[in-house]
Formats: sequence, C-alpha cells, structure tokens
Amino acid sequence: MNVGDFDFDLPERLIAQTPLKERTSSRLLVLHRKDGSIEHKSFPDLKDYLRPGDTLVLNDTKVIPARLLGVKADTGAKAEVLLLRRLEGDTWETLVKPGKKIREGTRLWFGTDAQGRKPLLSAVVEAEGEMGARHIRFEYEGIFNELLDRLGQMPLPPYIKEKLEDRERYQTVYARHEGSAAAPTAGLHFTQAFLEELRQSGVRLCPITLHVGLGTFRPVAVENVQEHQMHAEWYNVTEESAELINRARSGEGRIVAVGTTSARTLETLGQRFKDGPVEACSGWTDIFIYPGYEFKLVSALLTNFHLPRSTLVMLVSALAGREHILRAYKEAIDREYRFFSFGDAMFIT
Repeated sequence: MNVGDFDFDLPERLIAQTPLKERTSSRLLVLHRKDGSIEHKSFPDLKDYLRPGDTLVLNDTKVIPARLLGVKADTGAKAEVLLLRRLEGDTWETLVKPGKKIREGTRLWFGTDAQGRKPLLSAVVEAEGEMGARHIRFEYEGIFNELLDRLGQMPLPPYIKEKLEDRERYQTVYARHEGSAAAPTAGLHFTQAFLEELRQSGVRLCPITLHVGLGTFRPVAVENVQEHQMHAEWYNVTEESAELINRARSGEGRIVAVGTTSARTLETLGQRFKDGPVEACSGWTDIFIYPGYEFKLVSALLTNFHLPRSTLVMLVSALAGREHILRAYKEAIDREYRFFSFGDAMFIT
C-alpha cells in the first residue's frame, strides 16, 4: 500500500485559518460506511445520529503553550523550540528551528528579567534524537509551568499564520490534563450546553487522555505505508472510564470516538485487553491504523477533514473504506467544506 493511494487535490483556500465564532456553527458531513451514502448537515444535527446508550469518548488532554521563541546565547540569532514531551525532570523532547544550526551543546535563552540582564529561561541541547528531535534541558528560577505560561505561545499548525489571541479557542471545553503539543481538534466543535443536551438524551460521556504529540500529524516520508513509524504518545484511562467502555463493549450501545486521538487510544486498549475487560491503565502508544486494520472497540467516529497523504486520512480510510473516504472528500471539496484543525466535521457511522 503506497502513500499515493491517499492523495487528493485540496485547494489551499479550504484549509481553515481561524476558528469559527460559534463552535456549533460548523458543517457536518455524515458518511454511512455500510453503503457509502453521504448526508450534509450542520454540527448540532449530530444529536440525531447518536442513540441512548451510546458512549461518546472524549480526549480531555489540554494543550500547553509549547512554542518558545528565543535566541542562541552565543550569537543572538533567533531560535524556536517546540516542546513535544517531558522525558524526565527538566529535560524535554523538542523540535527546533533552525534545525541545522541548533546542535548538541547549543545554549538558548528565552525572555529577560526586569533589568534585561539575564534570561528568564535558559536551555542547553543535550542530545539529538530521532526524526530531527532534540533533547533539551531547561534551567530557571521559580516554577517552570508559570514561566511557560508567560513566555510560551500556543503551538498552532504551521499553515495558520495569524497569532491566536484567545488561547481557549485552541482548547476543547472539556480539556483537563495539560500535556499536549496540539489540540484534539474534532472536540473543538462542542459546547458545554451541547454536551449536556447529549447527556440528557441518554448518551454517556467518557473522558480519556492522550497527550497529542506531533507524531500524529508528521508527514509520511516513505512510499510504502507499512514502513512509516508513528511517534509514541502517552495515554491514561481511569477506572470510571474503563467501566463505561466495558458497558458499551458488552452491548449497551456503540463506542463513538471523538477524534482520531480518541480512536487510537481506544484501539490501543482493544489490543491490550483483547481477551478480557478493559482496566484502568496508562502507557505509551505508537499504534498506526491504516486499511486492513480490524477495529476492536470503535463503532463510529467524529472527526475533522484531514490533509492528503496523512496518517489521519489512512485511519479514517481503515474505518470507512478508502474509496468511500476519497469520494466523501471529493464531495466535501466540491461543496467547499473547511479542512483541518479549525475546519468542519465528518461523522462516520
């Protein structure tokens, strides 16, 4: 299976640059995977496709202001660091710009004190990791998270050129646990009122956590899909959420994943507990889902529209069939749906 099998022409104007003013004002394409039929709705119509007893699985990760703009200590040249995940203590796995000039031993400075004499946050590159990553150790006085909140910016996708003034527009309304370098964007459509309406209708809300790293969005650089290596991401499932998943698994309704990150976490659980009930647990997952994969827990999926040749397009193709997905995407493009993080939604049922 080649990466070119998941290619399509996407006009740049359809890649959403800014969030909608109202979360529920987005459009909703409904794809019935059994026969490939398509319906065009608005997002609040999602309630018509959810049934009492369904379990809606929500990734409650919270995005940290993980983008740091600073300078190289020796030359004053501009430098950018994107935090991916904490390794231990004050050492993080990161991506850096310009990558060719920030090597092992490079010292970086971020911000300055009130007198403008010394940096509020400094760092040294301790090692070069896989796929261009850098292991960076930070040095500071005070509390790291407070400094990060003061100095950091939200790590928006690179195609978004404008600075997001309201950080909360890149957080889901149910975000709880800090640790992501990117938002689980399918959840950006929900309001608290709409979630409560679903709950009142008999839909069970099930939070799980997967801290999103850039591995989810990293381009596939190899021609053979099976040779692509996913970046590991940390997940956590509580005892209460495990019980909700088990109730649905036993026939009390469908498991409906909100976003590909929730779907990947659920399928990690399906593999980990294939011979028994799901238990409270945490760990790392690098699961890569593409056509030919047999889903173990996910019955339906709410997602946004993804970029060509991405692992996300491969995942939805595994669930609905590549031909159905490409046809639905063509129709979405013809009708000028908004794509990617701040775009419109698709419900695969």
